[in-house]
Amino acid sequence: MTAPATARFGRASAIMGAGSLVSRVLGLVKIMVLATAIGVTFGPANAFDVANKIPNTLYMLIGGGVMNAVLVPQVVRASKRPDGGRDYTDRLLTLAIGALLIITLVLTACSAAMVWVYTSVGSGSWTPDQTALATAFAYWCLPQVFFYGLYTLLGQVLNARGSFGPYMWAPVVNNVVAIAGLVTFIILFGPGSHGQHGIHDWDSAKIAVLAGTATLGVVAQALILIWPLRRDGFGFTPRFGWRGVGLGTASRVASWSMARLIVAQVGFAVISNVAAGVGQSDASNSAYSYGYLVFMLPHGLATVSISTALFTAMSAHAADGDTASVRANLSVGLRTVGVMTIFATAAIVVIGGQIGFTLTGGAASQGAAVGKVIVAMIVGIVPFSASYLLSRVFYAYEDARTPFFVQIWTILVTTAGVLASSMLPDQWVVVGIGVSMSVGNLVGAVIAAAKARSLLGGIDGERTLRTHVRLAAAAIVSAVVGAAILYLVHGFAWSGRLEAFTAAIIVGIPMTAVYFFMCLVFNVREIRDLIGLVLGRFRRSVR
Repeated sequence: MTAPATARFGRASAIMGAGSLVSRVLGLVKIMVLATAIGVTFGPANAFDVANKIPNTLYMLIGGGVMNAVLVPQVVRASKRPDGGRDYTDRLLTLAIGALLIITLVLTACSAAMVWVYTSVGSGSWTPDQTALATAFAYWCLPQVFFYGLYTLLGQVLNARGSFGPYMWAPVVNNVVAIAGLVTFIILFGPGSHGQHGIHDWDSAKIAVLAGTATLGVVAQALILIWPLRRDGFGFTPRFGWRGVGLGTASRVASWSMARLIVAQVGFAVISNVAAGVGQSDASNSAYSYGYLVFMLPHGLATVSISTALFTAMSAHAADGDTASVRANLSVGLRTVGVMTIFATAAIVVIGGQIGFTLTGGAASQGAAVGKVIVAMIVGIVPFSASYLLSRVFYAYEDARTPFFVQIWTILVTTAGVLASSMLPDQWVVVGIGVSMSVGNLVGAVIAAAKARSLLGGIDGERTLRTHVRLAAAAIVSAVVGAAILYLVHGFAWSGRLEAFTAAIIVGIPMTAVYFFMCLVFNVREIRDLIGLVLGRFRRSVR
């Protein structure tokens, strides 16, 4: 990448990273307020967790799969047409929005069936009343699928046009609305710690406030993107008639992406069922959700931001047949993502228990149980993020078939581990699920890297591996320092929720400083570039 291109990439990633950081922090606040409102491991908490997790899971798979695979490469290639791709983009969006609406209506009508899919196997501890409550929540939550999809559609159009910030900042609005809804719930009905939100205590008002405001946040997240699109000069006109306008490639890519979605859903259904069968243990189904939330934090901050900025460029280079530039983009992405994900692995392994305690706010044993789940998942973040970025290479070439087969192997390995984990004692089942996910992510990353190397004639692997080894060495030194500090404040760190949060900060700040210092010692160029970018922006801001 040239210096100007690197600077643009850095600025775009920084803007998106900032938006993602604010959103993720508010997401953690939302989870803590939710725990205050309805508890963590009790029946209603698990019922809402399942109902609200279904549209979230579908969004991550549809948004990160079908729409992401189709929209950006197609819009970038269409922009080379005489009309700038306006007619093609309108028809593609009309088709996608129509399909989203139909899918959402069908899913909402089948709310009971969807809850059954996610809880039937291994959920012997679930009562009919808990299942009925989850179904009631699902009727309110499943319409989120349409608005999550609309958010993805509008956001990817913005990304394809080189406007990256709004897509990553829109979830901030979602979290603000959702937190306001949870606070309203607590004001109207009281916190869950007082025991007034048992399975039999839920009426239509409680359900509407809790689940309805969660959906309202997603609606706001989608609709707010209309403003930056209009400001950018994009006006959407519904256009029907899809024959003979070049949508065949988009249809083929979408078909393979949908197949990948179905495979991933099967794997997730197995995870959800096995986790649901744990019952009232501290390491229950909601412990999985807490673990996954923390797992996705560094992924959202680093990988999604960087991949989004690079994906548009890779799609343009692929359309021009410039393989060398695609390879260079991938190398920069893998090395830059490694800076964040490798440190995140070390930091969360050290303070995972304090993070779990902070999120749950329950007993120390509950925080420790969730912490073990978080650690089991986070050890797979490096290969997971690498695989995510590698998949964008194939999508840039309008190839969704290869990611499908990579997903097959990932799910097979993960599912085998999850089923084996179901035979563990209750307190270790979800930990086993986390380990299984990490192993599956590693297998998927290795296969994806081999396929990308064949496609591009190399992926700058030696340089990338050398950078990752240096980052890992810096992270190990940082982890040793962090573990020593945590040992010194051990009693304080487990004495309460606020103390656990404080301890995480006390440990985390020195770990960050040591990591950056050791990266400089080991001459990690990506760290020097990052520091230079930040200092450059600071100098410009004070002039």
